Amino acid sequence: MNDAHTKRRDNGRNGRAATSRHASRIKPRNRLKKLNGFKKLSLNGSSPLRHNGHPEKVILITGGAGFIGTNLAHRLLEDGKRVLIFDNLSRAGVEKNLEWLRATHPERLDFQKGNVLDAAALAKAVSRASHVFHFAAQVAVTTSLDHPIEDFEINARGTLNLLEAIRSQSNPPSVIYTSTNKVYGDLADVELRGNNGRYEPAERNFREHGFSEERPLAFHSPYGCSKGAACQYVQDYSRTFGLQTAVFRMSCIYGPHQFGNEDQGWVAHFLIKAMQESAITIYGDGRQVRDILFVDDLVNAFLLAQRNIGKISGQAFNIGGGAENTISLLELLALIKELRGEAAVVDFSDWRTADQKYYVSDTRKFRAATGWTPLVDAREGITRLFEWLQEFGKVTKRSAAPRKLERELAFG
Repeated sequence: MNDAHTKRRDNGRNGRAATSRHASRIKPRNRLKKLNGFKKLSLNGSSPLRHNGHPEKVILITGGAGFIGTNLAHRLLEDGKRVLIFDNLSRAGVEKNLEWLRATHPERLDFQKGNVLDAAALAKAVSRASHVFHFAAQVAVTTSLDHPIEDFEINARGTLNLLEAIRSQSNPPSVIYTSTNKVYGDLADVELRGNNGRYEPAERNFREHGFSEERPLAFHSPYGCSKGAACQYVQDYSRTFGLQTAVFRMSCIYGPHQFGNEDQGWVAHFLIKAMQESAITIYGDGRQVRDILFVDDLVNAFLLAQRNIGKISGQAFNIGGGAENTISLLELLALIKELRGEAAVVDFSDWRTADQKYYVSDTRKFRAATGWTPLVDAREGITRLFEWLQEFGKVTKRSAAPRKLERELAFG
């Protein structure tokens, strides 16, 4: 795996490109190993640098080998920060993200393999942290329906373990937690209407701005319950114990290093399926709408939240592309056809439990608090992800076989 973003388009700075190192022999006891032209460090952990005899403080990212964590870690490491990734590597493919980060930033990246249910291991990681980004989670509604207890343990109990570890420190680090728009439920009370291949709210304010944090919480599905409970704990630990915390209730995030699937990361999932010439399953009629946010803009939001944590502590913010960056499933399929020069193979199936027909984040609260604004619009971001997948995603076409009947997509 490599990185298409050797130039960060949002600020014009050149990124640090990964360099290949070749050696005729690598001693077995050396932790550096060759990996596709990169040097690979052992994934069993690394020793922290020491300053005046004490371990150097780090920025801790739980679940940091995932898509969002990888992009944030890359930015922090580029800026000269020391980063500790805490991850159990349970999700398929995240080892490649970690290997890429190791090859690109071998000097300032630490890794601790661990599970958020292991309170002792988590406390060890937190003891080194000056700030925490908490991304470790069970991320799929469908998985929560099949395994609700496991979902609760990871999302709710795991977050509580982290908060307790932070609270136990003499100088507690601040923490930013990523929650979900699913805490607002299925939004079935919002009147919708059809408009050229998409749903939209009948109420003008929702059409123009999306849903604000004033929207009543309505936890639907075990996933919504576990993430919502964790969200409440994160906010309450600021009120009750004085920790510096903030919550992002996030909409759809997409970008490089994302290998989405049917349950999570749907923009990348659609692109990958189309590039593989495999069928994309649409649950419902395809008119459902989301705001989408390119991951570089999310990273900017994280850094602004960290910088302003004293001002925003204890608050939750809706984070997404906002009303300016919305897309329906049918519209994404049309853009994929434009990018590839041919239509994707599409199957339609029944609606899924707790699916929202329309969700768009009203991000004005966070914008007012920090000055943040998304810089990458939906069309540009999707094109950039498509190009990254073409060059670095190693997406291969399925073997030649009779293709399923393609359905013409009518907009109206």
